[in-house]
Amino acid sequence: MENGAQSPRRLIAVFESPVSEMLFRFGVELGFQTVLVEPDPTRLGGTPRPHGDTYVSDLSAAAPDEHTDILLTDHHRPEIGALLREALDGKARWIGILGNPRHEGPHVAALRELGVPEEEIGRVHRPVGLNIGSRTPAEIAVATLAGLIADRNGRPGGFEF
Repeated sequence: MENGAQSPRRLIAVFESPVSEMLFRFGVELGFQTVLVEPDPTRLGGTPRPHGDTYVSDLSAAAPDEHTDILLTDHHRPEIGALLREALDGKARWIGILGNPRHEGPHVAALRELGVPEEEIGRVHRPVGLNIGSRTPAEIAVATLAGLIADRNGRPGGFEF
């Protein structure tokens, strides 16, 4: 954008989870418009949280565009392949999935089964965020948001300047 103006930031967290709750809590403060995609309405217990979040049941309803970052917050759900394929077919700026970096993520096999080419599978970031040794949902959210901000600003993250 011209004159140093920043593009609007959107963060779509896929799947209701403690990490998505923390992403929304901190994300709003960092200037993200947050959207939760939860395909299973039975997992949306309670009332909406007061963080400016929007809740939808499918990714297309969230309308991801080139200013959107998409993060799947659970790598054990059976919908990961279909949701990631849909995200890869769209215009999202960045796509990632949480998971242990020491093991190949189940999303790889799920996407291969759907016939997604390897170069497209490689667009799905994993691990995500900065390597700060995150363990709790809040720490994972902080590391992830810091990584997204660094990536969006063309910075490596961490302590390299």
